[in-house]
Amino acid sequence: MSHNNKNVRLVRVKKKKKRVRKRILFILVPILVVFLVLLSYGTYLYIKADTVLSDSYEEVKRDKSPLRDAEIDPSIDNVSVLIMGVDSNLHRGNAESARTDTLMVATFNKDSKSINLVSIPRDSLVYIPEVGYEDKINHAHYFGGTEAAIETVETLLDIPIDYYVKLNFHAFVDVVDALNGITVDVPYEFKESNSMDKRDSIHLYPGEQNVDGEEALALARTRKLDNDIQRGKRQQEIIKSVINKAASVNSILNYDDLLEAVGDNMITNMTFSDMKTFISYGTSGSNLKIDAHTLDGTDYQPTGVYYWALDQAALEETKTMLKDHLDLSTTTVDNEWTQEDPTTNTGY
Repeated sequence: MSHNNKNVRLVRVKKKKKRVRKRILFILVPILVVFLVLLSYGTYLYIKADTVLSDSYEEVKRDKSPLRDAEIDPSIDNVSVLIMGVDSNLHRGNAESARTDTLMVATFNKDSKSINLVSIPRDSLVYIPEVGYEDKINHAHYFGGTEAAIETVETLLDIPIDYYVKLNFHAFVDVVDALNGITVDVPYEFKESNSMDKRDSIHLYPGEQNVDGEEALALARTRKLDNDIQRGKRQQEIIKSVINKAASVNSILNYDDLLEAVGDNMITNMTFSDMKTFISYGTSGSNLKIDAHTLDGTDYQPTGVYYWALDQAALEETKTMLKDHLDLSTTTVDNEWTQEDPTTNTGY
């Protein structure tokens, strides 16, 4: 082989290697850029979440529930969360004296990565320790704020309430809007007020559809054509729809808006560190299992005031179910009061 042929061959090899390097760089550079962008965005979200959620923190006047033998660690223990939707908004200016428009108890089981969600009808006739007599459960928060609501639910269900999350109308609307709406099944045509109490400003027709925040709130609040039980079931479906969409990959870029949505409109006794432990429920490798329940009962109107009289047998079954899910003893804790007969009501 001549010297010139060797040179030609070397030039060809060098050109080929150069082309290969260019192809590799062409592939790797975009991947590296995307990785750095995601890393930066993730770091930004982490710092912002820490700041926003820390600002939302408000402890209750106890280290643990009196129904717990020791403080819990949500990274290893099964825990419960009381979800309160309060009927406050900027227009009403009643954040401190609001009633709870929505009350739900969620129990989290670490082993099964499952959630039990129990809706408590707002008109349920229960004993309220804060005032010492029976009344609608949604009045507990009005009488004594967060602590009174927690104590009332603990007395009713005989389980510890480890954490609470309190949201107002604006948080609900902003969260749904931050997700670009959610898919719901509207059962019937209705008109409802919006978050600023503008009468009949929301008009929805029946059928499965994507709704924005104001429309989702209207669907969660209305009970003009059915009752509080059906409303509770709709609220559970709405919450599940929000959770599923927020956990989807498509919603990652919306997390900044989600943090903004809850920042000024949520109060909780969960620290940022506590909240991070709940991520495992949504990343367990399978669809998150959420079982929805409500408290059965009957209409009760003894003196012209409407109540929901709870079915005691069904209530006992619910207590047992929640205790089992929390891996607690089913032995009844000695409360100072036990509901027996709704006709003993003395409060209005």
